[in-house]
Amino acid sequence: MFKFLKGNKIQEKNESEQREASEVLNTTGKGTEEIKTTLSIPKEWKITDEERYVYAFHNTQSPKLKKNQISIYGMELLRQSNKSIMITALIRSTVIKPIQFEDTTIILSDPNNEPIARKVFNLKKLGSLPPNSARPWEFIFEEKDFLTDMNEPIENWSLGFEIKRKHHLDLEKSWAKSIAPETKSALEKIVDEAPSLKPGEVNFMGINANLKDNGELAVTILIRNGMDKTINLEKIPLGIKDANGEEIARGSFTLNNFQVKANTSKPWSFIFPKNMVKQEEMDLSRWQAYVIQ
Repeated sequence: MFKFLKGNKIQEKNESEQREASEVLNTTGKGTEEIKTTLSIPKEWKITDEERYVYAFHNTQSPKLKKNQISIYGMELLRQSNKSIMITALIRSTVIKPIQFEDTTIILSDPNNEPIARKVFNLKKLGSLPPNSARPWEFIFEEKDFLTDMNEPIENWSLGFEIKRKHHLDLEKSWAKSIAPETKSALEKIVDEAPSLKPGEVNFMGINANLKDNGELAVTILIRNGMDKTINLEKIPLGIKDANGEEIARGSFTLNNFQVKANTSKPWSFIFPKNMVKQEEMDLSRWQAYVIQ
């Protein structure tokens, strides 16, 4: 059934990420006891003795799970000739009853747990997975499934079930080191209370504006990413309107390696020089930032 150990091998074995089964399946209950899983191969699956041995070996190498957890333990990642990547993995379960998967979103991640590829797999053919068992499966990611350049080297990868994390604040390293804890808390509150983004929406939300004595306009903007992948911003043509709806500043800003991770908001400050500020009198009691088309 499987084409294991064929193709251009990139890497064997990865880090395994455990999930509480309740995060993915309709089940409850937790435990602290560590449980070993047993290899489970349906009778109708035609596999060789060599394949069975390899799967059993990797299952013994996989970390123990706690009660009511599920995990995907990656064994091998192959780059195929048709510009796709095939990953052979063990789907493991310590749920107290047999479980069945349906359409399930699987994420291929890098060492920093950032998504590399994302795809919905139909796992009905996996069958019923008994309690405390592990079953092999092949996941094929095509070029369209990749969120980054699929030709880049893939090392120290991991496979996991997609868990929708709440939209949250993400700070650039320079900000994380320099801002006070109360400032971070205030930003987190703004992110939590901001209107929900539509799927795939990216918008700019103004949070602070100040006209300096030298005529420069300094604004801090929350860049909100509602996409399921990281966006890279290099050049931003930005406009500002005041409470009267009048455009008070316009300019283009170049950013260096600026990323906004999937489902996060990142604050950044922009300074419009005096020659980009259109008027001296402005009402900043309310204001709006927008990308110039």
